[in-house]
Amino acid sequence: MDLSPREIKAIDIADRFRIAESGGKWIVPSQTRPTSKYAVRIVGEHADCDCPDFESRRQFCKHILAVQLVVKRERHSDGSETVTETLTVAKRKTYPQQWKAYNTAQTTEKDHFQRLLADLCGSVVTPGQEGRGQRRLPLSDVIFAATYKVFSTLSGRRFMSDLREARERGHIASLPHYNSIFRYLDNPDLTPILKELIVTSSLPLKSVETDFAVDSSGFSTSRFERWFDHKYGRESFKRGWVKVHLMTGVKTNIVTSIEIAGKHAHDAKMMPSLVAKTAENFELSEVSGDKAYLTAENVRAVRNAGALPFIALKKNTTDRGENGRNSQVWRDMFYFFMWKREEFLRCYHKRSNVETTFSMMKRKFGDSLRSKTDTAMVNEALCKVLCHNLSVLIHEIHALGIEATFGINSGALHT
Repeated sequence: MDLSPREIKAIDIADRFRIAESGGKWIVPSQTRPTSKYAVRIVGEHADCDCPDFESRRQFCKHILAVQLVVKRERHSDGSETVTETLTVAKRKTYPQQWKAYNTAQTTEKDHFQRLLADLCGSVVTPGQEGRGQRRLPLSDVIFAATYKVFSTLSGRRFMSDLREARERGHIASLPHYNSIFRYLDNPDLTPILKELIVTSSLPLKSVETDFAVDSSGFSTSRFERWFDHKYGRESFKRGWVKVHLMTGVKTNIVTSIEIAGKHAHDAKMMPSLVAKTAENFELSEVSGDKAYLTAENVRAVRNAGALPFIALKKNTTDRGENGRNSQVWRDMFYFFMWKREEFLRCYHKRSNVETTFSMMKRKFGDSLRSKTDTAMVNEALCKVLCHNLSVLIHEIHALGIEATFGINSGALHT
C-alpha cells in the first residue's frame, strides 16, 4: 500500500527521535529542527497538536501520526499485548451567527452610528466663555466630529463630505474645519470626557454582561524613537506606541472601563481601577485575566467587587505566594484551581474574548494612530474605543432587540 508524504515523515520521526508522554501530552520533536518540540494531546478518542500544520488544517499532522505509530508498536519483550488506540481529530467548536440581525446591523450601521453618537454627545456641556475673541466650537460638535472621523477611517480633508452630511441631518449645529478637529484632539480636557462617554455607551448592556475580562494592547504611532546602541555601535530606532488597558464584557465585547497610562505602565497596576469603574455600573460575577495580573491586590479587588477572580497561575505559584499566608482570597483562588481545575480553566478561557475585542477594534478602525502629539494620540485611541462600543451596541440593538438612548439618562458631562 502506498504511503502519503505525511505518513512517511511520521515514520521517520518515530524512528529517529524519542517520543515520550509527559503531563498528559506526548512530546514530539520537530523533524527539521529537533530542538523545537510539539505537544500532542490525546483525550479519549480525540487528538490535537499545537503545530502550525494542525492549527491550519485541523487534520492529522505528522506528529499525531508519529504518536499513533509509537502507541501501536510492540515495545514489550515479555510477550504482553500492546493496546491499540484509534485517534480522531478534535473538532473545532463553532458558534452560530444570527445572519439576519448581522446583515441589518451592517447595512444600517452608519445611520445608527450618527444618531447614537449625536445622542451621546448631546450631554456634553461646553464651558462658558468670557471676554472678546473667537467663539469656541460646541464641545458636543467637536467630539462628534473627531469620533466620526475615526469611524470613517478617512483623512481629515476627505472626511468633510461625511461631516457636512451629518450637519444636514441635524446631528451637529456647526461645521468644524478639519484643522479645528485636530486642534481640539490635542486638548487634554477632552480625555476625561471621552473616557466617560465610553462608560456611558456601555450602559445599555448592563443587564446582559456579568462576566468580564481585562487586558492591554498597543496602538502604533507615526513617531519613531531613536538612540545610539553602544553595544553594537550603531543607531537604533523603533516605532512609538500607545498602550490601552481596558475591561470588556465577554458576551458582547463591550468595553466597560478604560485606562491609558505610559507605554511601560505595568498591566497589574491598572486592574483595580478597571474593576472598580466597571463595578459602579455592572454586577460582576467573574473577572478573568492572564498571568500579568496575578497579584494579591488584584485578587482582593475582584473579590471586593463581589466577583470571582480567574487569573492564570504561574508555575511557581503556591498558596503562600503573594502574601497568600495572610490572604484568604488568594488561597481560595489557588485551591479552586487545584481542586476544580477543569472548571477554573473553563471560566479562565473567557479571557480570550478581550483579545477578540482588540482584534475587532484594530481590524475595523485601524491599529495605528495618525495624531502627532501625546495628548492627541491618547484622545484618538479613546475615540477608537468609543467607535467600537457604538458598533457593538448597534449590533446588539438588532440581535437582542434592546433600545439605546443617552441624552436623557446619562446626565451632563462637563470639562
